[in-house]
Amino acid sequence: MATTTELFNGVFDADVNHSSFEAGTRHMGVGSFRTRFDDVTARLTADGEGLRLVGEAQVASISIKNPPEFREHVVYGEDFFDARRYPAIRFLTADIELSRDGTVRVAGDLTIKDVTRRITATGTFRPPTEDPYGGLRAALDLGAHIDRRDFGLTWQAELPKGGNVLEWDVTLDVHLEFVKA
Repeated sequence: MATTTELFNGVFDADVNHSSFEAGTRHMGVGSFRTRFDDVTARLTADGEGLRLVGEAQVASISIKNPPEFREHVVYGEDFFDARRYPAIRFLTADIELSRDGTVRVAGDLTIKDVTRRITATGTFRPPTEDPYGGLRAALDLGAHIDRRDFGLTWQAELPKGGNVLEWDVTLDVHLEFVKA
């Protein structure tokens, strides 16, 4: 395990053009449904107290285009995100473990629809390195699994021969490229 001050020091904001938050689940028992939230912000703070990560994705920025009524249901439907009442997905943690081999474990509070659950994400990190413009950049790539029912995302339909149209298990993939503030 590495200490945070060896690897990070200061405040890093997500580069919104090079960061993403995606979610996916099994669809119709054979394929996968994947979507991306385009409006994502995050801040990584490293100081004597350790590392803290705060992130947010605007629900209305979900990248579902067609058909429009499907997008409307997912974004604004009460059995999905209900974005008029709950416009953002939030994540907050101060429990980040960095290993010298570049792996990371992040445990924190994920809030969807005002329901907060503790989740653990794992992945990799790249410590700060100088970019060609004189800035410092770092990155976290994280993955986690959640049960969408735990957050009030309860829509479901059955397939004619059994099974669900959408699985309950959702994979979250987050890539955050940071620039030192």
